[in-house]
Amino acid sequence: MSFCYIFQRGRVILLKNGAVPQSGEAAPLEKFFVNSGLVDKYGETRDSWGELREEAPLPRGFAAFERRGCWTAVGEEQFFRIGKAFHIMDWQRLHKYCGRCGAENAFDAEECAMRCTKCGELFYPVISPAIIVRVEKEGKILLGHGVNFPAGRYSVLAGFVEPGENLESCVGREVREESNISVKNIKYFASQPWPFPRSLMLGFTAEWESGEICPDKSEVTDVRWFAPDEIPDYYRGVSISARLIEDFVARHKK
Repeated sequence: MSFCYIFQRGRVILLKNGAVPQSGEAAPLEKFFVNSGLVDKYGETRDSWGELREEAPLPRGFAAFERRGCWTAVGEEQFFRIGKAFHIMDWQRLHKYCGRCGAENAFDAEECAMRCTKCGELFYPVISPAIIVRVEKEGKILLGHGVNFPAGRYSVLAGFVEPGENLESCVGREVREESNISVKNIKYFASQPWPFPRSLMLGFTAEWESGEICPDKSEVTDVRWFAPDEIPDYYRGVSISARLIEDFVARHKK
């Protein structure tokens, strides 16, 4: 059994019952593909992906789903397969031309890279590492309200790794920039691919060391300490942010 992961305008196209279409079921849409390929580099499966023309109509039995919320329909395993397929599709879509000489690129299956048809330059899939950290102080967790969050929603702090940084330095800098506090005892927690559009989330825990909270307002509008029984609304999907929060709550249950 192989699956076909189909995308249109950033959304994933599923069967109306929320299932990922198998390759045969996707046949009515293939004539509208502007690009397609295999999901796995070495062909471990025959799962494929396809990018639909933006104006292509969806046949009866298909529907568009938001990728971030589709895990409730497809389950955790397929959610991350969808993410991998989207990452590859989006990378090829954005690397049609060589950044060195401007000529067209073509997919090189052996290298799993986009190769310039003129100068031979290779462009591999882009992965953007980002840290996400749970900070604790005296049995409370530090949570922030992002500028693009719905009203009342909070999360642990996160940010992208910058050139020349190691992960621990990034943890310290991001927490300091967003909340004005310094942290210590930084420890690795877990990692997770997060293709929105191309991140690798690296989770950490840390302890407050010094400073008083002062949110930066450009990335977070509010930052507070919350006790385990005071946790506000947060994204309860399969994200590592939820795992960090839920692990904190579980460890502090009386």
